[in-house]
Amino acid sequence: MSTTQVLGDAPFAPAEHPHSSLTRRIDALPASVGLWSFITLLALGGFFELYDLFQTGYISTGLLAEHIFHTDQQGIFGISDQASFASATFFGLFIGASLLAPLADKLGRRLTFMFALAWYGAFSLLMAFQNSAEGVILCRFLVGIGLGIELVTIDTYLSEWVPTHLRNKAFAFAFFIQFLSVPAVALMSWMLVPTTLFGLSGWRWVIIFGALCSLIIWVIRKKLPESARWLEVKGRHADAHAVMCQMERRCGVTPSPQHIPDTREAQRKSGTFKEIWAPEYRRRTLMLMVMNFFQAIGFFGFGNWLPALLSGQGASITHSLLYAFFITLAYPLGCLFCTRFVHRFENKWQIVLSALMTVVFGTLFALQNNPVMLVVCGFMITWSNAWLTISYHAYQAEIFPTRIRARAVGFCYSFSRLSTALTSLLIGLILQYAGTPGVISFIVASMLMVMLSVGIYGPKTRGIELENI
Repeated sequence: MSTTQVLGDAPFAPAEHPHSSLTRRIDALPASVGLWSFITLLALGGFFELYDLFQTGYISTGLLAEHIFHTDQQGIFGISDQASFASATFFGLFIGASLLAPLADKLGRRLTFMFALAWYGAFSLLMAFQNSAEGVILCRFLVGIGLGIELVTIDTYLSEWVPTHLRNKAFAFAFFIQFLSVPAVALMSWMLVPTTLFGLSGWRWVIIFGALCSLIIWVIRKKLPESARWLEVKGRHADAHAVMCQMERRCGVTPSPQHIPDTREAQRKSGTFKEIWAPEYRRRTLMLMVMNFFQAIGFFGFGNWLPALLSGQGASITHSLLYAFFITLAYPLGCLFCTRFVHRFENKWQIVLSALMTVVFGTLFALQNNPVMLVVCGFMITWSNAWLTISYHAYQAEIFPTRIRARAVGFCYSFSRLSTALTSLLIGLILQYAGTPGVISFIVASMLMVMLSVGIYGPKTRGIELENI
């Protein structure tokens, strides 16, 4: 079998892998029920991450109605408690992604994954029983830390277990499951927030539902195997062989009778933060920092402000919420559609093309007053954002070696959390003074930065083993 071609800036020279090497065994796994069930279990963790992020706007009305939250200067920090709630979320996400996600490189993907999910579930449950703004916001910050760890670990875990030819398709399917949380939280909030059940306000039940389901998933996922690639890097070759045999049996493949360790990474010292700035990775790190910062503006800038943007284009409040519901269906449906083609094309160009689509349909959206065209353009922007999300999550988990993958991805991804917090303030001001066209122009400019950074500086990854990228 011929050696996969290596990019010019790859840190390791090409090497021929024997058939029984770990890399070849993973790439030989078929697209079986066993493999897809494994991917589904991973994706369910991301479902609750997005469920929690998108519930912010829905449960705030219940917190205000119960006089736990206050508006304007009456809030605990002299600003609206809703703003403090959102800021606490993203600050927690930043801490989790940048400072604690590297635990996955040290302690393992599985242990970090289970810890983050349990952390999220426990503090979500605690938040549901708070009766003060201080208590809710503090718990929200702690929940954000768990979510920040969780999403980075999912990307790392998934990229290391999925065969090369299925990586993009696996990420698309995983995000299809995760984005089902958007209509789910909308439906749960619509049914529960205005009500009181068993003496508890409806907003509390929305949180309890997410927390309890995440803890149920935690119990189910206790049997997930550790990343064989991580075990190999740590020099635990017998353990790597054992979990690889377990996955092969799960996928209906006869386990390899022998295991020839790939010691290229194991021979090097454990990864450090300093290493992501080494000459062979510096350009990738800077490229992902820029890409993450600006892509979040497009994603959350449009998604979180969609009803307000529709109202700014002349839609009534009732109609804007209805239009927003149909537009947000593009998140899961777009991901499902993407499973048909994402594995056929280079990731960096999919990022560029999806960002370009946001630019085109964003410009058209700003020029529309017709309700049908608003929904069509909004749907296409949302689908473009979903496609971008699939592509960049798969991409950033590919371009760093196993020993620093979680550390590098967490650090770069944390810049999207910072930009989201900043964007929440900026878009409010832009909408006030420049209207919907001004906001769309801001989003379009951000997506142009995504296109330039990845298009110029991003390495190619399609069909290349993780060890050779």
